[in-house]
Amino acid sequence: MSPSAAIQVRILVVEDDPDAAMFFRHVLSGRGGYDVTHTADPAQHLAMAERAPWDLLLADLHLPGVTGLELLAAVRLARPALPLVLVTAHDPALLHLPCGYPDAFLHKPVAAAHLLATVSTLTAAAAPAAACAPDRH
Repeated sequence: MSPSAAIQVRILVVEDDPDAAMFFRHVLSGRGGYDVTHTADPAQHLAMAERAPWDLLLADLHLPGVTGLELLAAVRLARPALPLVLVTAHDPALLHLPCGYPDAFLHKPVAAAHLLATVSTLTAAAAPAAACAPDRH
């Protein structure tokens, strides 16, 4: 996706680490051309989500006062079709979360190209993501 086409895509980044937040903003806005807003406060995010039409939410797993999973669960109730990306430097086992949580899971440090490819894929999809297939063990 070219920067001129991506400028219409609005991304909310919920990240309490200032260095990580700066990296996500730089890559997504500077290299990807996306309209990026950042908050370090998950409570502020919920209020912001009600006021603005986001195209994607990128949230850290470990936030002050709330986990990224709790934040994502609240967002899923309010905006079930909103693409959600969860990032963390910990807990790689969470890559196996049940259906209904993040649409993508990124492990820090995230390569810029991988971040852009993930966001491009999720925001380019015109239709809601397909439902997860039942587990057939």
